[in-house]
Amino acid sequence: MTQAAAPAAGRSLPAGPAPAAGRPRRRRVRAAPYLFVLPAVLLFAVFKLYPIGWSFLLSLHRTVGGTETFVGADNYVRLADDPLFWTALRNTGVILVVQVPLMLALATALAVALDSTLLRGRPVFRLGFFLPMVTGLVAYGIVFSVLLNKDYGLVNWLLSLLGADPVPWLTDPLWARISLGLALTWHYTGYNAVILLARLQTVPRELYDAAAVDGAGALGAFRHVTLPGLRPALLLTTVLSTIGTLQLFDEPFVLTGGGPDNATLTIGVYLYQNAFKYFDFGYASAVAYALTVLVGLLGLIQFRLLGEKT
Repeated sequence: MTQAAAPAAGRSLPAGPAPAAGRPRRRRVRAAPYLFVLPAVLLFAVFKLYPIGWSFLLSLHRTVGGTETFVGADNYVRLADDPLFWTALRNTGVILVVQVPLMLALATALAVALDSTLLRGRPVFRLGFFLPMVTGLVAYGIVFSVLLNKDYGLVNWLLSLLGADPVPWLTDPLWARISLGLALTWHYTGYNAVILLARLQTVPRELYDAAAVDGAGALGAFRHVTLPGLRPALLLTTVLSTIGTLQLFDEPFVLTGGGPDNATLTIGVYLYQNAFKYFDFGYASAVAYALTVLVGLLGLIQFRLLGEKT
């Protein structure tokens, strides 16, 4: 018993760990993830956090005689008495209330149609409806400005073949709003339809079979199966469309420049005008932060209303 428990001759017990030698290695191993993340953090800090912070500081200043003068919250107080800001906010709100629901309704109908087994060549149709999203914002804005030109536009030429009078698509306030809505709907409907289609394909087919057994028709299955299944994707597309609408700039700037008579002036266009037309960067920064607060509040409301049901 004693000899069996003793170590064999010529053998030594394994040496214990050397804590002093092991600690630097552990520190290097633990620091490795942070070293990998560090470049991304530095880029985010330089190109995101620094501009955001500097923009907030600018919103507390006003350009007077080519120099920045600290004015505190005066730029934010000025927003409340600025009729152009409220005009831009109202125009943006009209687009949000009218165009976004119409676009999402069309996207939902497209998603249901593209998911139907009765449709042949579905991949071709999916690609065709998504292609407008690939088109650059400025490029498709220029295309629509040419198509909707009152004098030589293709749309008015086609209407003239039917005996209709030319429509002032881009020179009349009402028609300019309609033109902007048409351009936005053409560009973003397919993108939202693809998101909704991806969600729709995850809805179990057994639910439709159960609905059919219970006597539900096509409308009943859409109401009780399709819409509940699409609710998370509808929440996502609603939030993304809201944020995109509130930041709308390229389309109204290229199509109408915010006119006529400020009919298509959005918050994004008004911000640009103050910054790069009037060089009032402080007030433009205040407009940007007001827009940020508005986006956050609307996003929170939408998540409160729709998120609890998803």
